[in-house]
Amino acid sequence: METSHASITNWFLLIGKIEGYSYLLLMFVAMPLKYFVNMPAYVRPAGTLHGILFVAFMVLLAAMFFVVKMSFKNTVIAFLLSLVPFGTFFLKRLV
Repeated sequence: METSHASITNWFLLIGKIEGYSYLLLMFVAMPLKYFVNMPAYVRPAGTLHGILFVAFMVLLAAMFFVVKMSFKNTVIAFLLSLVPFGTFFLKRLV
């Protein structure tokens, strides 16, 4: 059972990091291209990728709470970190 917890935790941290990079890509590359250079073509793929990764992150966050027994406080903090650019890069401090 402990291996399952380690696996969920590793996936949570990995997807959190990738989701963080996708958020930065969306906010600091795709959106500026759309509004400053009039190139909206990059927003849809970057937004779709970020959306998929965000949903995966939320599923893994729920698994961290219900299966791994992450504290409610740390679960809320992890959720709030997911809303802030660079926030998910600090997840390792919570697990």
